[in-house]
Amino acid sequence: MSLSLRHPSRLITLTSVVLLPLVATTVVAVPAASAAAITANADALDGTCASLRVYNGSTSVGYVVRSGAGYGFTSSASSATSFRLEATQLGRYELIGSDGKPAYQSVVSFIMAGDSYGDRADFTVAKVGDRYRFTATATGQVMGSFLWSLGAAGSSYTVALATAAGCVTPPDIDPGVTGTAAPGVDGSGKLVGTIDAHAHITAAAAFGGQMHCGEAWASGGVQVALAGCDTHRSLNVGALFEAIVGGTDAVNSPEDGWPTFGDWPQHNSLLHEQSYYRGIERSWRAGQRVLNALLVANRSICELFPYRDTSCDEMDQIRVQSRYLYSMQDYIDAQNGGAGKGWFRIATTPAQVRSVAAQGKLAVTIGVENSEIFGCREVNDVPQCTTAQIDAGLNELQSLGVSGLYPIHKFDNAFGGTRFDAGVSGAFVNLGNLLSTGHWWTATSCTGPSDNEQPLVSDDLVKLLAFGVVGLPPGAVLPVYPSGKICNTRGLTSLGRYLIQKMMDRGMIIHVDHMSVKTATAVLDMAAAAHYPGVTSVHSWSDPTMIDRILGLGGFVATYANSVPEFLSEWRANRAAPHGNAITGYGYGTDVNGLGDQANPRPNAAASPLIYPFTAPNGTTVSRQVFGSRTFDVNTDGAAQYGLFADWTTDLIQQAGGDSALLRQQLMSGAEAYVRTWEAAIAW
Repeated sequence: MSLSLRHPSRLITLTSVVLLPLVATTVVAVPAASAAAITANADALDGTCASLRVYNGSTSVGYVVRSGAGYGFTSSASSATSFRLEATQLGRYELIGSDGKPAYQSVVSFIMAGDSYGDRADFTVAKVGDRYRFTATATGQVMGSFLWSLGAAGSSYTVALATAAGCVTPPDIDPGVTGTAAPGVDGSGKLVGTIDAHAHITAAAAFGGQMHCGEAWASGGVQVALAGCDTHRSLNVGALFEAIVGGTDAVNSPEDGWPTFGDWPQHNSLLHEQSYYRGIERSWRAGQRVLNALLVANRSICELFPYRDTSCDEMDQIRVQSRYLYSMQDYIDAQNGGAGKGWFRIATTPAQVRSVAAQGKLAVTIGVENSEIFGCREVNDVPQCTTAQIDAGLNELQSLGVSGLYPIHKFDNAFGGTRFDAGVSGAFVNLGNLLSTGHWWTATSCTGPSDNEQPLVSDDLVKLLAFGVVGLPPGAVLPVYPSGKICNTRGLTSLGRYLIQKMMDRGMIIHVDHMSVKTATAVLDMAAAAHYPGVTSVHSWSDPTMIDRILGLGGFVATYANSVPEFLSEWRANRAAPHGNAITGYGYGTDVNGLGDQANPRPNAAASPLIYPFTAPNGTTVSRQVFGSRTFDVNTDGAAQYGLFADWTTDLIQQAGGDSALLRQQLMSGAEAYVRTWEAAIAW
């Protein structure tokens, strides 16, 4: 997906120049330079420092040299300007001159020196023999000679590259991990490493594309990906939304991203990017082997936010994020030597996961978490989809590489009832349920397993409405709920049974989290009757009774990567449950970028801090990670950004006391346990 189409407001419009001082240069045959010729594949040029020698056919026009506001030609190789080729995608580059200025294709055909990356500072490169053809990605114009200067020309023009010196190095982020990692598989082929079973690394492309500020990757690098957004500044709508869902300060939101990061990321800055790819790289280098990337969508929340680049239709949002994820893989490939050479590899089968891990890379699996999957919402209990839509939708998702999904997310839908949120976020989501279905959540008192309690009358909902961002539909009145333990009155529908059966037939992972107790019970009854193991709870959104039933079926369980004491408490409780001895490997679910708080600093960290540098479970040495001028420390920042989950995992193990060895073993067996559940589901 093109960043320029999704976020035009974040790209710098480079000034067009009407007149360029002409450089009086004669086209001559220039003798070969002494510098070594560069002949690498077109997708393997990232970081190259080179001189550019332009040819028209077999005739040399000259070496490119900075001249005035643009570039001319010289016959002297030693006078040529050095350019750094900075990959923006596979086979695409920003050309940064030795003065730090990027070359860009102007509207009057000259190639000029600009100030910042933008659409026209992006060139697609193709190999032509031992030379290259540079084409402006935005316009399709070929780089060559235009009025005796560097500019748009015909297809006969090519560029020879030769090694040069004096190039600038653009800003970047170091993962902060050194040393040789232990293998990702042991001698028997068993995966050795952790799994984040629930992450939303494509959230920048979700919810219409502007509710979330920042990117997991961007063609223009970190300066573009982690820039602040005007829509999220103090008292603007983004700041108000973030205050509602994360409890941040809507009045004091200076929005300084790169390079100072005074305002974000924080562990509760939920509408700002928390999974920039260099942070993910840090976690991988420290022992993570699987990341389950969940494409996330919510039509009602999308429609509440007034700015957007893309459709709020949930399937459209899923498609956009799928393109974003595959483009992210391509971008990381481009940064690491070309197609297939990056450490971030999308895996669509268990065998691919094992192969990726054997290469020491990070396997990225794909799931889906949205409330109206396939358009299957319900309006006043009337389903808005058919079995044919379900079949077609599953076909499409599997074609995108999706291996599992959440039949139900935040709202009641045509498949069944949802598990309630609590607190202010519960009020916000309940309002979304009203907008999606035409009714509030409905609940009854219950004993035994239950859904999250709701206040008798929601003061939080009153506070939410007082913000003025949203209002009640005409005629709607506030809901009233029983006190104490309650359950959603809605359970698994006939369409829901159809979906679950079809998922089992396809060997897909069924995510039980977010289902009401009534719905989850019916789903687990179906799985038990069929002896189907492919069920999971991966971010603490199921009743403990449901989690134990999942373990009894051979399913996989992970705990929300929240505060260290909470994680340890839930892990121990799951181990102590009737089927706790079924746990051979355990995971965590970060829910990063998922409108949920990340782990806060450990309460006693000041007295008993994680000491830097530390040794990660896979044997690497990990130092504090630095973003621009900000240094992150898990003791004071918690998991403010994804890279800190390397620190959090090590701290978690160290804080487990007498259980440390067992917890380390189970976390480092988490990837294996998940893949075994997946393999068993496919073999069913």
